[in-house]
Amino acid sequence: MALAVPPGGSTPPLSPAAGLGDASGSDSRPTPPPPARSPDRAGKPRRKPAVPRLPELTVVVVNFCQWRNTARLARQLRRSLAVRSGQAELVIVDNHSPFHPVVRRLKRLSGVTVQRFSRNHGFARAVNRGCRIGAESEGLETTERPRWVLLLNPDVTVPDGFLDDVLGTMDQLVGSDPTAGVVGFRLLNRDGSGQASSGPFPTLSNTVAGLFRPRSRRKCRHHEGQARQPVAWVTGGCLLVRRDCFTDLGGLDESFFLYYEDVDFCRRAAEAGWSVWYDPGLEVTHHWPLHDRRIPAPLRLMTRHALLTYACRHWPRWQAGLLAGLVWAEAGLRQAWAAARGDRGSAHCHGELRRLVGDVRSGRTAAARRCIRQAAAFLDPISAEQDGRT
Repeated sequence: MALAVPPGGSTPPLSPAAGLGDASGSDSRPTPPPPARSPDRAGKPRRKPAVPRLPELTVVVVNFCQWRNTARLARQLRRSLAVRSGQAELVIVDNHSPFHPVVRRLKRLSGVTVQRFSRNHGFARAVNRGCRIGAESEGLETTERPRWVLLLNPDVTVPDGFLDDVLGTMDQLVGSDPTAGVVGFRLLNRDGSGQASSGPFPTLSNTVAGLFRPRSRRKCRHHEGQARQPVAWVTGGCLLVRRDCFTDLGGLDESFFLYYEDVDFCRRAAEAGWSVWYDPGLEVTHHWPLHDRRIPAPLRLMTRHALLTYACRHWPRWQAGLLAGLVWAEAGLRQAWAAARGDRGSAHCHGELRRLVGDVRSGRTAAARRCIRQAAAFLDPISAEQDGRT
């Protein structure tokens, strides 16, 4: 980590040594050395030790079977002056992926911390853990911890100097809107086209209507223009959060294992008085959004669990119950179709989804989480498909 002064200051110039004779002068007598015990008496100021700059930004990347993508993203982020100067730190939290040789190299990088879980705890819990690592582990006081947290998916690529631009955006936001708590940036597809990354809060009506729209537009909407604008929610694939807001809300809701935790967080932020923004001034490329991937039965179980959890948190009870009935019926149809094709694995998974619906509706959180963890065990090859392809 480079050495610098605390944020907001600049390195003071060293004063020239005082009381030393001019070597070109007529006095040829040697100048006695200053007393060793008291250098200040000779007029020479003491050199103050450089103080490491405290980070203003913590970047949290949750890895799951994508070590090569994560390593590539780490290299891109470290091309920013913010990392080299200590203004930004990178925390990688791994959700029990198989070991990869790149882990050793990542651990040796300055400004990078790697935390590995012994089991897959889900995205929300990994993010919360990552936000507590880094500055806190170095013994900093609460007031000294980074002011913002940036969540990034491993399957994104960022331009050189990206974090420097993020720091500039942070300062602009605080100046223009003291209540700014969450910011999402513009996402691009691999071909350079725009990728929808925010949308209205899910309701029963727009969720059902979304079944008749392309997958890329079921949850999210495209925004025109280059102006920063307030939105309901922004995706967690590239999400900038003010630490005060994150702390105020207690982090992401760990009832969500994967998906919809970003929507829930933005909703709770708005209810607590924080503003949510979409800022197209910064761009990153998101290579493998959910709508571009195949949805095998274990992954569908997770997306349905997330939607049901959100509905139970934020919808009227009767609407959450109606959604649960629809999901239960859908799972039954998919189970029958999988059985007819001889796909016993998918049939079993859809049967588990029907059981999961009852667990979520009845508040049996522990049983629901066990079911989710069992499904997560089948996601390793699905996630690994994209590794090294960003």
